Amino acid sequence: MVDLAKITEPLSLNRFGPRSRGPLVLELDLTEGVADESPGDPLSQLMNRRKQHYLDVLEGIRRGARDPGVSALVVRVDSRSLSLAQVQELRDTVADFRAAGKPAVAWADTFGEAGDGNLPYYLATAFSRVVLSPTGLVALSGLRSRSTFFKGALDKLDVKFEAGARHEYKNAVNPYTQTGYTAPHREAMGRIVESLNDQIVEAVAETRGLTRERVRELVDTAPTLAGEALEAGLVDRLAYRDEVYAELDREVREKEAGSPEPALQFVTRYHRKHTQQSGPRLAGGGDHIALVSASGGINLGKSRRSPLGGGPVMGSDTVCAAFRAARKDPRVRAVVFRVDSGGGSAIASDLIRRESQLTREAGKPVITTMGGLAASGGYYVALGSDAIVAQPGTITGSIGVLTGKPVLGALKERYGITSDSVSQGAHAGMFDTDEGFSESEWERLNKLLDTIYDDFVGKVAAARGRTWDEIHEVARGRVWTGADARERGLVDELGGVETAVRLARAKVGAGALPVRVFPRPNPLDRLRQHESSEDLASAEPQTVLSAWGPLEHLAARLGLPAAGPLSIPGTWEIR
Repeated sequence: MVDLAKITEPLSLNRFGPRSRGPLVLELDLTEGVADESPGDPLSQLMNRRKQHYLDVLEGIRRGARDPGVSALVVRVDSRSLSLAQVQELRDTVADFRAAGKPAVAWADTFGEAGDGNLPYYLATAFSRVVLSPTGLVALSGLRSRSTFFKGALDKLDVKFEAGARHEYKNAVNPYTQTGYTAPHREAMGRIVESLNDQIVEAVAETRGLTRERVRELVDTAPTLAGEALEAGLVDRLAYRDEVYAELDREVREKEAGSPEPALQFVTRYHRKHTQQSGPRLAGGGDHIALVSASGGINLGKSRRSPLGGGPVMGSDTVCAAFRAARKDPRVRAVVFRVDSGGGSAIASDLIRRESQLTREAGKPVITTMGGLAASGGYYVALGSDAIVAQPGTITGSIGVLTGKPVLGALKERYGITSDSVSQGAHAGMFDTDEGFSESEWERLNKLLDTIYDDFVGKVAAARGRTWDEIHEVARGRVWTGADARERGLVDELGGVETAVRLARAKVGAGALPVRVFPRPNPLDRLRQHESSEDLASAEPQTVLSAWGPLEHLAARLGLPAAGPLSIPGTWEIR
């Protein structure tokens, strides 16, 4: 793989001088993509070694804001690997950089072509200068959420889908039981799109000096041509890359008169270089705040990467072991728990919640910060913490539960496929897909759903200091944006990791307490025998355990949430 940094920096010497001499200009190319976090297994770590990591980007920009040797920031804007909540956190970080009196320039060849320009332009508006290529577009065209329903096709195949959910807003099975939105489904989705769109419109209006009404007019006539965007005040200049860098070079030279030529360096390389110079982030050291990150569908077992690029899986064994290790480590004063998950196994979610609660009760504050998605089980795991932080665009809530199965007997019969069985026990074939649930199986299923839902709501009520009825009113499986969740008492503050760290420091009364990624076991730990289940190194990646049990393969084929019954449907991407 080619190291882009080694190519870009020498080529830039016609404008930016040797890195070690002059004022530093930090550079970030978001078209290269950003990895959310470093994976835990060695193979994935090797494959991701050259990728930009999201937390390194944030910390690098924050470090640059404080570093007198850093003069400016230039970012090629893109958002294809970022969620709306991550864009909002990055916008806050850029605002901090600008507050230090340093220019921050965003440029793009285009802010979308056939759509998909909302998030990159939204991010760009946080910068002191927005530059667009003369042939580019500003595709600030508004938001849409679309759902696909398969019931009509299943009917033609004589396939019936039997499912139960608690309650009317828990709609993951609707694509297989409905042909369109139910009223609650439409209400919830409509409010999410409205809330997210309002957040973008308000930010564009504020940063570009426009009224909200004018921004909505521009949204309704998008995509906007480059010349139109300049005239409307959506961008500050039309220029190509060479012109962007040449202008910034002149600006830095004028500001740093008498200094050697300015140097150019990628944000993540700058951050890692300074981190290495100050010593390993986890080795030795004094008291600190432990940053525990967990993402992906929540399952029993170890955290891992799903096969075939299916993304990360949050394993309860791994996350619980991290909390236990944090409790036992005398240097850990508090924990910031970073969650990005659409949920999964109800049992695994409760196990993680329990360890978080035990850590808090042991006198070590736990602050949960939500990423782009922290709903259903992803919200459940936050209930053991002292406070919950979310971005305005975080997808959260979905306090509910679902389960079900397809009934394939008629389809198999149509094509001459037959089967036979023997069994002992009235419910031995409860999740057999040849036939539907019996009356007694439905009774048991409804009992399970009611119990899980009642317990979920009860735990939320206890954690949030509300009554069961108050939480039920905002639960019922409904998904909220972070902004709406805060208004309804499900979230304490709006913000990201920096906000969570501030709250954690306040809890322990230590303003300068450093933050360290936790845990990071020695690779040699994988080769030795583990002492016990209390040994942190025993929580290694392992074979996939399905939250759907015997329905794993059918759930995957039918598009159900792979993480399990305590999860929300869909990919939840906003562009």
